[in-house]
Amino acid sequence: MISSLKQPSFSSIHASDFLHPGRSFLTPHLQQVLPPPTAAMSRRRSNVVLSLDKPLHIAKVGSFSGSEKKVGRSPIARGGAFDGERSEAIVEPESESSAAARKVKIGIYFATWWGLNVIFNIYNKKVLNAFSFPWLTSTLSLAAGSIIMLVSWALRIAETPKTDLDFWKSLFPVAVAHTIGHVAATVSMSKVAVSFTHIIKSSEPAFSVLVSRFILGESFPPGVYLSLLPIIGGCGLAALTELNFNMTGFMGAMISNLAFVFRNIFSKKGMKGKSVSGMNYYACLSIMSLLLLTPFAIAVEGPQMWAAGYKEAMSLIGPQIIWWMAAQSVFYHLYNQVSYMSLDEISPLTFSVGNTMKRVSVIVSSIIIFRTPVQPVNALGAAIAVLGTFLYSQATQ
Repeated sequence: MISSLKQPSFSSIHASDFLHPGRSFLTPHLQQVLPPPTAAMSRRRSNVVLSLDKPLHIAKVGSFSGSEKKVGRSPIARGGAFDGERSEAIVEPESESSAAARKVKIGIYFATWWGLNVIFNIYNKKVLNAFSFPWLTSTLSLAAGSIIMLVSWALRIAETPKTDLDFWKSLFPVAVAHTIGHVAATVSMSKVAVSFTHIIKSSEPAFSVLVSRFILGESFPPGVYLSLLPIIGGCGLAALTELNFNMTGFMGAMISNLAFVFRNIFSKKGMKGKSVSGMNYYACLSIMSLLLLTPFAIAVEGPQMWAAGYKEAMSLIGPQIIWWMAAQSVFYHLYNQVSYMSLDEISPLTFSVGNTMKRVSVIVSSIIIFRTPVQPVNALGAAIAVLGTFLYSQATQ
């Protein structure tokens, strides 16, 4: 709220007027109240001017919306009196200790996210090798996460989110993109090697930049565009020896890329101004995606195909296939939950770059677990990808 105090019509009052004892505009009472001039004040009296031609505005904290400059993530505006032609707030930058603690927190999120994703991809590929029904596998992943969170809310292990109709409306496009991306990636994984899927999906930062640039109207310096080249190229080199082209697998990975970019952008917008945490946001997303996916999974594959495939998997693998299905479903929810907690702290583009580096760890682990022969180009590709991430971080500073 801005309030104006009307002042008498003086042209200007100089500091010397206050400091000179002979000025007639001061009443005897004011002359008794004002302190006597000091030597320092006398030296500055010719430089200080207080203009009363303009009203004096007193601003409330938080009212400086016009030209507030944000420093870090927690700008602090202090209220105070300022001239009518100035509207710039005093901003206190984020402390070094807070910035360091935030970096450590994001690092822990990323490490946990990558580790859980590696475990999920290994079990997911094992399941799809023995039970090649990607629509059902995708549905089971969403169902496991939904059950976990519903039980957590019922037992008050996690705080129940307070939602309304507007929240679910804003969540709907996110759920559509998430469902499409999840199923497309699982279809791709069922047709090609893990490494090939992640080679194609490593181009997600490029999709993110293009969508942000041409749809959201965001602009990036040339260094950002250049830094994406070694990230994508490095991940491609890291998995070159596992290259196994299949059109269905290729198109599934490409569709998943585009869908997940929109999911991340919609999620970031949907989480703004909401009291729902990242963990609960993803839980609600899983529930809505499960409701969207289940009828399509039944229509595309169906219970009869699932029963026949399960009988065959049991004859080849045994009861262990049940553990694999449970593990891939649970770890899918956990890694996505952690990724949404990190999305609270970072931009969609940084999220996509983190996703790319995650793929390096998935590619390397798949080579070890599935005993793929390792070539020097794999190590070289990983190094180039890490260099690209460093260049990106420098370009965005």
